[in-house]
Amino acid sequence: MPGMKSSRRSSSTALLLLLTHLVAALEVPLDSKILDELPQPPTITHQSPKDYIIDPRDNILIQCEAKGKPAPRFSWTRNGTHFNIDKDPRVMMKPNSGTLLIDIVGGGKAEAYEGEYQCTARNDRGTAVSNKIVIRQSRSPMWAKEKIEPKVVQEGASLVLHCDPPSGLPPPIIFWMDNSMQRFTQDARVSQGLNGDLYFSNVQPEDTRADYICYARFNHTQTIQQKQPISVKVMTLGTINETYGVYPNGTELYGDSPAGERRPSILTPRGTSSRKTVLRGQVLYLECIAEGLPTPVIHWTKEGGELPAHRAFEINFKKTLKIIHVSEADAGKYRCTAKNYLGTSSHVIVVTVKAAPYWISEPKNLVLAPGEDGRLICRANGNPKPAIQWLVNGFPIENAPSDISREIMEDTISFTKVQTSSSAVYQCNASNEHGYLLANAFVNVLAETPRMLSEPDQVYQVIANKPALLDCEFFGSPIPQIQWFKDDQGSVLHGDSYIVHENGTLEIAFAQKNDSGTYTCIATNTLGVVQNQATLQVKDPTTIIKQPRYQSVQTLGTAVFECKVKHDPTLSPTIIWLKNNEELPDDNRHRASGDVLTILEVSEEDQGSYTCVVNTTLDTNSATAHLTVLARPSTPASPHDRPDPPTDLELTNPRDRSVQLSWIPGEEHNSPITKFLVEYEEDQFEPGLWRHLADVEGTQTTAELQLSPFVNYVFRVVAVNEIGRSEPSLPSEHYFTQPAAPDENPSGVQGLGTDPNNLVITWEPLKGVQHNGPGLTYKVSWRQKVGDDEWTSVMVANVSKYVVSGTPEFSPYELKVQAFNSFGAAPEPEIVIGYSGEDLPMLAPSNVRVHIVNSTLAKVHWDPVPPKSVRGFLKGYKIYYWKQGSLIKRGKRHTEVKILTFSGDKSHGMLPGLEPFSVYKLNVRVFNGKGEGPPSADVTLKTPEGVPSSPAYLKITSPMLDSLTLQWGPPLHPNGILKGYTLKYQRINSTHELGPLVEITIPAENETSWTLRNLNYSTRYKFYLSAFTRVGPGSELTEEAITVMDEVTHQTTPGEGKGISSTSPLLKTDIIIPVDKTMKVMVLRPVITNITSSSNHANISWEFDRMDMHFYVEYKIADSKEPLDKMQINASQTFFVLKGLLPGTVYRVRVVAESQAGQLRSKDERFETRPPAMASRQVDIATQGWFIGLMCAIALLILILLIVCFIKRNKGGKYPVKEKEDAHADPEIQPMKEDDGAFGEYSDTEDHKPLKGSRTPSDGTVKKGVSDDSLVDYGEGGEGQFNEDGSFIGQYSGKKEKETVEGNESSEAPSPVNAMNSFV
Repeated sequence: MPGMKSSRRSSSTALLLLLTHLVAALEVPLDSKILDELPQPPTITHQSPKDYIIDPRDNILIQCEAKGKPAPRFSWTRNGTHFNIDKDPRVMMKPNSGTLLIDIVGGGKAEAYEGEYQCTARNDRGTAVSNKIVIRQSRSPMWAKEKIEPKVVQEGASLVLHCDPPSGLPPPIIFWMDNSMQRFTQDARVSQGLNGDLYFSNVQPEDTRADYICYARFNHTQTIQQKQPISVKVMTLGTINETYGVYPNGTELYGDSPAGERRPSILTPRGTSSRKTVLRGQVLYLECIAEGLPTPVIHWTKEGGELPAHRAFEINFKKTLKIIHVSEADAGKYRCTAKNYLGTSSHVIVVTVKAAPYWISEPKNLVLAPGEDGRLICRANGNPKPAIQWLVNGFPIENAPSDISREIMEDTISFTKVQTSSSAVYQCNASNEHGYLLANAFVNVLAETPRMLSEPDQVYQVIANKPALLDCEFFGSPIPQIQWFKDDQGSVLHGDSYIVHENGTLEIAFAQKNDSGTYTCIATNTLGVVQNQATLQVKDPTTIIKQPRYQSVQTLGTAVFECKVKHDPTLSPTIIWLKNNEELPDDNRHRASGDVLTILEVSEEDQGSYTCVVNTTLDTNSATAHLTVLARPSTPASPHDRPDPPTDLELTNPRDRSVQLSWIPGEEHNSPITKFLVEYEEDQFEPGLWRHLADVEGTQTTAELQLSPFVNYVFRVVAVNEIGRSEPSLPSEHYFTQPAAPDENPSGVQGLGTDPNNLVITWEPLKGVQHNGPGLTYKVSWRQKVGDDEWTSVMVANVSKYVVSGTPEFSPYELKVQAFNSFGAAPEPEIVIGYSGEDLPMLAPSNVRVHIVNSTLAKVHWDPVPPKSVRGFLKGYKIYYWKQGSLIKRGKRHTEVKILTFSGDKSHGMLPGLEPFSVYKLNVRVFNGKGEGPPSADVTLKTPEGVPSSPAYLKITSPMLDSLTLQWGPPLHPNGILKGYTLKYQRINSTHELGPLVEITIPAENETSWTLRNLNYSTRYKFYLSAFTRVGPGSELTEEAITVMDEVTHQTTPGEGKGISSTSPLLKTDIIIPVDKTMKVMVLRPVITNITSSSNHANISWEFDRMDMHFYVEYKIADSKEPLDKMQINASQTFFVLKGLLPGTVYRVRVVAESQAGQLRSKDERFETRPPAMASRQVDIATQGWFIGLMCAIALLILILLIVCFIKRNKGGKYPVKEKEDAHADPEIQPMKEDDGAFGEYSDTEDHKPLKGSRTPSDGTVKKGVSDDSLVDYGEGGEGQFNEDGSFIGQYSGKKEKETVEGNESSEAPSPVNAMNSFV
């Protein structure tokens, strides 16, 4: 028995009462043989309701079922004293049961057996008792005979017709109908109250009638009683004087003149206020009916609060406020206000909420081993607060024998060091004036050796990298300890790879091929040892190595999809093809032959998605491709090729139901006429609408037309050839057929109730030409399919439905609808079966169990409800489930409830999409056409750990000569307890080859950065970062970066930025404020530090020290005239991913910080996206041999030129070169001009420089006469240098080869004139 002692104190059904410690995340079968051997105190498993109303015509069945070992013995009390069953021959107890059967059909009287009954079940381990069951017979009395005087009331006055139904058991359902069994139409003016009375806010002349009848339906006995009809006459001004002479004394006359318009007044309830008491959990009905003219409108409010959302409903034309699931918060004052344009009237109802006892903590069964401790807790609440009484084996605990292991503390009984003699059944009774609760909970003390309940030598097959679950179902007392071993290894299986669940199941989270083998489960307690073996076989997964591909095919062409599969050799896959996730059309054009699907003669309706689904006994896989159908080019037909319309229509041979039509064909236009279409129009039912009547061969010019009676016809003819249709001919003369009885009955007859007490019969009315004569009516007939021999019929006008009221809920009826007109009836109609209205299901699914499949999938089982309790058409079951929280951290509970629907009579369903390492709750409900039944008890499930998602982001900062710093965000979905991170990296050389892979494990203790040192300078590295839990690693996040050739170092505060390097590059254009060595260098505007791009996106990183501003990333295609695209970002971000970029395209980008004082913008940077499917080629031009050679050649030429000029100058005398240069300064040596702040804020020369390449002197000036366009500008930072061998030192700019070449082209070699000036 694994788990804590508390787990053994839970209970569900009698089958599980002794094995509650086995209840865990896995569902396992229980061994009935072992259950039969274990002693168990009695448990009441089924009993009749507390308030049991019986039909006096049927036998009485009082249920009491119990389980236990030994089998329990049963006895009964009646009205508090022993009920001797043997002395009453009409009372029989069922064998092996406590259920009583009392014979009433054989001559017994039900009233003789009314009373309070209680069942007792006992064996040598204890005694359990049932609730007190009160038996009462149902009653459906008739109205007392009375003489009801006619009611005469003036027009506009109010009126109340009292029903005063007889008090029955249970109370009857009231409704008003006329002599034709038709319900009166109710509205805001006329409506029925909760007491059954019919209220008129104001009467109108059309209310005059003599058949207002109140009916009372007693559901329990299926009887309907009716009151004497009430006659109402509404008097207008001209008839009031005549009334006094006609009606004798005693006639009620309401006023002596017509009532005029008036403000509202409340008819019921009377007065300005009233009180209402309701019990918690019940339905509260508040009624407010007003009179007035015009008819008042009712509005409901709650003083000092709002009406409860989703629980309050205004019904009966807003005259009744209905609140469901009443709670204590619903107490208070409710005001109804009646209003018309003349004024208002209101009434306040004070609602008090009381509560019958309800459980806070119901006592649970205890299964203990000798010497163990436990507790029974019984806590209930109510209003007034209920009193708690403990009983043991059916007797008050204070009168029971003492037990030294037992201590009573109000609502708790504690047990210490129990012994076998401590076994007993305890009852907790919580009661107040509104009701009581009674719960049985046993204490069962067992000493049992371990036993294995799982089948021996089971073979388990799983797919590699999927969880493997090996069952080890066991039982024992004390709780056995479970250990697992593999093959012949002597060590116990443990560690992150193995999880032993509370019920003994061994879980291997990611089974591998080397996990195959034989596993042994050993259960041990102080009384013995038992073991079981299981074999695990790990199979290769099924993969689709060639997926179906997208195709576009012209109509009438052929489409072929292939789906090649690789699978484990021991598994046999099956391939199924689907179209739009449904079965393929059943025709000869769609031919599925294993892994190939061929579609012949493709048409437009074949367009869609096609999926191949590969299934084995262990796994499934699928792939989808889309088929687009293209139309073939066609040449439209010329309108002149269609035939001309026929002419000279003539009617001959007139008869009752036929006439002959002849015509002359029009010109064919070189395309023979294939057929003629005869159409007709009638002017009685659908004038102006032409309908098809007959098709005639193209060689015929006459047709015998079959017609319907009582129709005034006019005909026309259309000719058709291969090109198209002609225009219609001119209409013929009119032809009127004689009337006759209907030939057919309405079609589509159905019967389906909209309320539990009605049956709505609907049909498709006959069309106009089917009437066959005037005066069309329908005879609607119905009778119950079982027990009703006579048909009930009613004649209705030309409508399409009829409502039968007062029917029992969801009962089958035989229905038929027959057509009549003034000339007779249609043939006898067919009988169809319909059902009266459904009601909500009564019961909830029971025995709900959850089987955890993996960290995101669970399977839910339940026992279906009995068919009779559905009370309607069973539509299926719904699983309501919601996440309560994560097992990692406490946070706000999730309240979003999700619903999965399973159609049909199901007993299980899968819950996909669960979050790993989380706690969920769920319940199951059955639903029919009316709605859902009550929910089952909530079941808790806990999903196991899973692998985490990838880190939220990964960026590279602080590139140095030999180090890089990586920063990342924790996974958004850790899916378990995060153990750490795995960092892998490798070099990328100039030929794009990857170097050896280095792996580092980083603990998860708040580490979100890591500095790699001792790296090669000016080298590109690729990084792979993933997080891992004990289940395994998650998906990787990759990034690339380059170490620099030169850098500026500035200090940070010691300890600042855990794990982050203290150096970072600065741009030449950044303003640097000299600070103390212990202070951080402050960047006064955004500085883009890194751009990493792929074919369609780029990651932009920057530095900036202020967060009180709005940030934007602005970008566009370089050198284009299109406006900037602007993306707003969070102030806390220091990176942003630009998505949807074009491959192989150069972009310009900058970062803007904006506040009320203005904008601070970074330098405009360029980057190029990668070409499609091409690896990034990064070349450091300064380290290339050809570039060094070129530079040396240029330097040598300059030196030779200088020598030649010097020699010529000395030989030729003095030239006025200096004066000319002073007068006409060389434009190449002029200082660079500041930009005006537009998008081209920096010059083109500057824009083409690498990302982090330029800096100005600390004084912010440029020396006159010195070219600003220098190779130094293309370095990463600091002064440009040459190595001892003369090669240039510079940092890789982060751009592609193309940009690097362009940048060097824009940097010209120094001119001879400038060189000479520098030399002189």
